Amino acid sequence: MKRLLLITTGGTIASVATNKGLTPELEPKDILEFVKFKKFDFELDTISLFNIDSTDISPKHWLLIKDCIKENYEKYDGFVITHGTDTLAYTASALGYLIQNNEKPIVITGAQKSISNDITDAKNNLIDALIFASKEKSHGVNIVFNGKVICGNRARKVRTKSFNAFDSINYPLIAIIHDEKILRYIDDKKKSDVKFYDKLDDSVYLLKLIPSIKSDILSSIFEKYDCIIVESYGVGGMPASISEEFLKLVDQYANKKIIVMTTQVPQEGSDIGVYQVGMRIREKLDVLEAKDMTIESVVCKMMYAMGKHNRDIQKIKEEFYSIINHDISIIE
Repeated sequence: MKRLLLITTGGTIASVATNKGLTPELEPKDILEFVKFKKFDFELDTISLFNIDSTDISPKHWLLIKDCIKENYEKYDGFVITHGTDTLAYTASALGYLIQNNEKPIVITGAQKSISNDITDAKNNLIDALIFASKEKSHGVNIVFNGKVICGNRARKVRTKSFNAFDSINYPLIAIIHDEKILRYIDDKKKSDVKFYDKLDDSVYLLKLIPSIKSDILSSIFEKYDCIIVESYGVGGMPASISEEFLKLVDQYANKKIIVMTTQVPQEGSDIGVYQVGMRIREKLDVLEAKDMTIESVVCKMMYAMGKHNRDIQKIKEEFYSIINHDISIIE
């Protein structure tokens, strides 16, 4: 019989109503009391790692979750993490880099309504996550939500209230779960040795372009951060209003900054060589391009790569274009 570890971290699934709004307070035993378990083929232990709203999640929490799994990896056959939905895709992406080649499933789930509500998605999501984690073919870091199994490095929250909150971006679903049955679309489990990584470098800034953006904000960003991810329009480019100052700052910092170009458009990815507004950056800067990666994965991958390679720019660039947990598929 499989042994699973349920790791709770707070979020809506564990929240109760207070006079200051929903607040995560439920402990694992409280959460499980709301779930009417049938006879499943697994044993379940629990750990309450922390109990916070996912808006307050930061890289130090990702490392705490990783450490908990690392310490318990040999004791259990699978892991289920309950988490708030707002930053769930970031956590899933981060764990996809911090824990690689894992034959055992690491499943992240949550809910749009508290498990204590009469009408809630929490019970089905939790049961589906536990069922998926208990199966022999399951592996890797995945999100289970509203009957969908989504690769952790391809997920994005796309709805704020609906139960169908998450989509898989530029990658097929791993599986769907219906009436406690799993239909797998991708079955690629291979014999491998798990690798845990212990460092994240959070000197990463995401610059979202808007039509009124002004160049005077750039000096502060370059001063404080070593990686600037430019979330551009369409296939990618940089407006004339900031490009001159941007290039000047890159030169001022003697190419010690890592620049990544990505897109605000979720589907189909970037391609900055299509238009002149993109080429004028590519011709003058040695930039990385996110291609079809999600924003969440780009942010977390840079934190992981910078931490792993101690800001060695060449090694970071090589790492960026390596495929980790299905995170990128468009590579020139």
